[in-house]
This record gives sequence, C-alpha cells and structure tokens, in this order.
Amino acid sequence: MALIKLARQLGLIDTIYVDGARPDPNNDPEESFIEDEVTEANTVPAKSKKSRKSKRLAMQPYSYVIAVDFEATCWENQAPPHWREAEIIEFPAVLVNLKTGKIESEFHQYILPIESPRLSTYCTELTGIQQKTVDSGIPLTTAIVMFNEWLRHEIRTRNLTLPKMNKSNVLGNCAFVTWTDWDFGICLAKECNRKGIRKPAYFNQWIDVRAIYRSWYKYRPCNFTDALSHVGLAFEGRAHSGIDDAKNLGALMCKMMRDGALFSITKDLTPYQQLNPNFSL
Repeated sequence: MALIKLARQLGLIDTIYVDGARPDPNNDPEESFIEDEVTEANTVPAKSKKSRKSKRLAMQPYSYVIAVDFEATCWENQAPPHWREAEIIEFPAVLVNLKTGKIESEFHQYILPIESPRLSTYCTELTGIQQKTVDSGIPLTTAIVMFNEWLRHEIRTRNLTLPKMNKSNVLGNCAFVTWTDWDFGICLAKECNRKGIRKPAYFNQWIDVRAIYRSWYKYRPCNFTDALSHVGLAFEGRAHSGIDDAKNLGALMCKMMRDGALFSITKDLTPYQQLNPNFSL
C-alpha cells in the first residue's frame, strides 16, 4: 500500500473508477493517511520567534554605535556654485549602548563656516541654527581634535574597538552610523579635501542605516521621519537639529536590533587595507 501511495503522489499511476464513481476521500484509508500526515506536519511547533531573535542578537558584532548627523550651510532651490560649497556648521555625535538602548555620552559643537560665513535665511529656518551661534563656533579643525579626544576617552573607558583598529578584531565592536552616506562620504570628505584638513582614518568606515533599513523592512521611506513612523517611533526634538537627528538615529538603531536586523559596515573608503593607516586612539 505504501508503494502504491508513493506512486500516486509521484503521478506514476492513476486510479480508474467504474462509472465515474469516485469514493469519498473521507472514507478512503489512503487519502485519510496522507491527510493525517500533512495535519501532523503542520502542527509541529515551529521555532519560536524569540529563539530566532536571540540567535540573531548573538550574531550582532556591535554592542555600541556612534550616531553622527552633520548640519551644513545650505541654500534654497539652488545648487551652490563652486565658490559656495556646503560647510559643516553643527558636529554632533552620540554614543549608544545597543544592549540597553541608552545614550551614554554626547559630543556636540557648532562650527564656524569660513567660505560662506553668512547663513542663508533658508539654512537658519531649516536647521534652527542662528548666525550668532556659528559666529561663536569653532573651526572644523579644532572640532576634529576635540572629537578625537572625546572618542579616545569613550573608547578606552569601555574597552571598545572601531573597525580596522585592531588586527585581532578587524570588524570591531563599535561603529559609526549615519542616515545615508552623505555625512562621511560627501560632506566631511569634500570639506576636508577642499581645505587641506587631515581627516582621521576612523571616519572611513560606517554603517548607512538607511541601506540596512530598506533591506530589512522591505520598505523605502521617503525621509527619516517616515522611517521612524513606519516602525512605530515618533521623532523627538527638532527635525534637522543635528544633535536631535543623531539621538533619533540611535533610537532607530536600537529598534531595528530588537526587530532582529543585523548590522555590518556598508561603506569602507579603505577597502583593501587590513587596518586603517596611521590609526591611533
């Protein structure tokens, strides 16, 4: 009987019924046996979501992230000419513990623009940054030095490792995160190159949260606020305030991790080097 049943399942034989009188499947022992097997298979307990999530969390290489969101000079409805490039005017960073969801440290400085020292009305209205705020700001070079000191302290205090910092742990357990590649890939890179500023090598690797978000949730948000809303989060603070954007980005990272998303470096400006050149913290 088992061989006949298998042959039927494989379509090797057909059963011919006299006068088209097909028996009731409910009374057919073989059909009933097959149906029982299917029912039994469907009722086998599936692996719990909690268990799967726990395994994914165990695979997560990063326990901390540093969320960064620069604000820069901007002008309404026009691309700036070559002599009016965007300059960073707000340099915020927050260190987020992904396991607790807490912000454990912040770095925040306003930067004095030198190429276009007068902020446009559009820029002030968009970012909320006032002219007097940037007038009393510090040069970008000074901000980078101060950031390096802040970063060194936080890294050493928590025994953290950034990507390509240590040969024994090239991935690291702490990474920079941004929303898109603009902050490090365009804004900071172009300004440092244009002004001859030495950019620390640790800015060469980061996680573009938007790229991970799109892949994980299978959703393309129209903006950052929409991305938060789609996963049940509300933006806290003022939109386009760099420090508030960074804090909300950290909150989104924690939410994504709780949902099971895995994070990895999405952009590496020194891809063929095992460690960052001249790296020290």
